[in-house]
Amino acid sequence: MIIRRFKNEDSVELAGVIAKTLRTTNIKDYSVDYIENDIRFLNAEKLIERSKWTNLYVVCEDNRIIGCGAIGSYWGKEDESSLFTIFVLPEYQGKGIGRKIIETLEQDDYFLRAKRIEIPSSITAIEFYKKMGYDYKNGIAELDDEKLYHLEKFR
Repeated sequence: MIIRRFKNEDSVELAGVIAKTLRTTNIKDYSVDYIENDIRFLNAEKLIERSKWTNLYVVCEDNRIIGCGAIGSYWGKEDESSLFTIFVLPEYQGKGIGRKIIETLEQDDYFLRAKRIEIPSSITAIEFYKKMGYDYKNGIAELDDEKLYHLEKFR
């Protein structure tokens, strides 16, 4: 298993990984319409765009993408960053790959320069992020209008 920076030629395969994960894992917490909207939003073209303003990483095993994660500036701030686009194929979940993605993101320059890191979390991923040391932003455990929780970690 290797973790490396995203390349534009990864975009179609990565979009497929995200779609499969959303349809298989996140479907237990969200409607089909919600999931399909997310899939349209995280298509190959948008992943290339996202890689221009974040450091997007892919996890590969045997030349196959099995997961991803990104980190970037929180609304352009120098001392705050956000985690984005963290997915692991369903058949690889529970094997420490998500932890390795978070560890990689927490060694990135965007993380190291930040005093605070925020992550918009799906209902599905909330317990995983809490295990990784993130907690509800301002102690508020409420879903926003996009049906996401906001978590944060201070350094």
